[in-house]
Amino acid sequence: MAPGDLPLVLDRTSEVGLTKQLARQLRAAIAQGQLEPRQRMPSTRALASALGIGRNIAFEAYEDLLAEGYLVGKDRSGTFVAQELSPQVLDLRATRPAPKPTARWLQRQVPEPQVEDAIARDQVEFRVGQTDTSTLGHSEWRRVWREVAESDLPTDYEAPAGDSLLREAVAEYLKRARGFVCSPDDVIITSGAVQGVNLIAQAVLAPGDQVGFEEPGYRLARQILQESGAQILPLPVDKDGLQLSALPSGAGAPVMVYTTPSHQFPLGVRLSIPRRLALLEWARQHDVLILEDDYDSEFRYGASPLPSLASLDTSGHVVYLGTFSKVLSPAVRVGYVVAPGALRDRLLRIKSKADFHTSWPVQRALALMITQGHLERHIRRMRKTYALKRATVNLALQPIRPYARLMGLDAGLHAHLELNPDVSAQQVIEEALRQGVIVPALAPYYLGLPDRNGLLLGYGGLTVPEIQRSAGVLCAAIAQAAGETRAP
Repeated sequence: MAPGDLPLVLDRTSEVGLTKQLARQLRAAIAQGQLEPRQRMPSTRALASALGIGRNIAFEAYEDLLAEGYLVGKDRSGTFVAQELSPQVLDLRATRPAPKPTARWLQRQVPEPQVEDAIARDQVEFRVGQTDTSTLGHSEWRRVWREVAESDLPTDYEAPAGDSLLREAVAEYLKRARGFVCSPDDVIITSGAVQGVNLIAQAVLAPGDQVGFEEPGYRLARQILQESGAQILPLPVDKDGLQLSALPSGAGAPVMVYTTPSHQFPLGVRLSIPRRLALLEWARQHDVLILEDDYDSEFRYGASPLPSLASLDTSGHVVYLGTFSKVLSPAVRVGYVVAPGALRDRLLRIKSKADFHTSWPVQRALALMITQGHLERHIRRMRKTYALKRATVNLALQPIRPYARLMGLDAGLHAHLELNPDVSAQQVIEEALRQGVIVPALAPYYLGLPDRNGLLLGYGGLTVPEIQRSAGVLCAAIAQAAGETRAP
């Protein structure tokens, strides 16, 4: 370690002598782990020169620490941090003072994020949102990262909107894949869809503003909006998607509506074309912003693609939210927002105060994945893979058709299993868990009382054998629950 790298600041105006100050600070650096065992210390000459002090001061400080066992000297090799530190020093290194729970600045209540828990190795989970990266072209993935590594790093912060190459690639991709024509200037790269929702909430909502939200719906997005001060207006969903009859008119209209029209989360239905057009017209008449979360529209199985709300919008009332989490992996942590005009400018001002810009190397790698055609080839491979898993789910659950309906299989990576009213979802979950299969319930995705009795089956991250085994366990658990509820 160079002398200038040591965390040392000497106060020449202090009543405490420089030798004592230096020894005390070196002692603290060792105790706190800033100097590691066996680490070589600077020579007393180099240390004195770096601190602008006499060499004798550095020498005397070292002598004190040698005597106390913090340092050891080796003939002709120099001075080192002791390999074996005292128990008292190790105790100091293992602990860090924590603020008291009663501290004034810890009194605000922050709800736990609504995410899934980790699972044990011997368990299989129908986890919603999990992807399969097994067919990702690893040679292509490595190639784009080598190309990024061989590029010169930017010498300054990037624009908050994101890497220009990626924004251009996203705009072209949306035109090809979703029929959505937008300008690269309207694309803002984010650190995932969650950040996109956060930015939009900060840009649009004031405390007390009402937001229409699908019921049931995406829990984390709803929580973000609630924590921004919004009042959630639950909007029921049926087989054709969001029920427009529940939307208030006149002065009672909400400021914003959040919707997942391509594959409603979590029920899996699609918003019909008549309802899409009617929703856009209602938003135009009432000057309401629509937040379209198009989280997994790339994966369709036999169903014809429906145009995004953003592509049908002619009045500038839709902000479009996309992510690479489903087409690649949630680990990528990159998404995008497409916002017009003044809203885009406001989002950029807020993002510049949040993280300024998303990681440039990740952005550039994704841009190359798109522009070189790797991403769309990967998506085509994944459609076949996920279609096979979907068919496996559908076939494996045929035995429980008298007790449940499998829905939402037209698109996406999960399905909704709607149980008969007299089949206890909780009983099914508990019995499946006893056999090592975790199945999420539908009920927690509601803000109010559930109007359906169901389970969610995220199959994207499971192998075909895992699906077959888990579906068998689920069938047995449902049949058992149905039999017990019908018993006299």
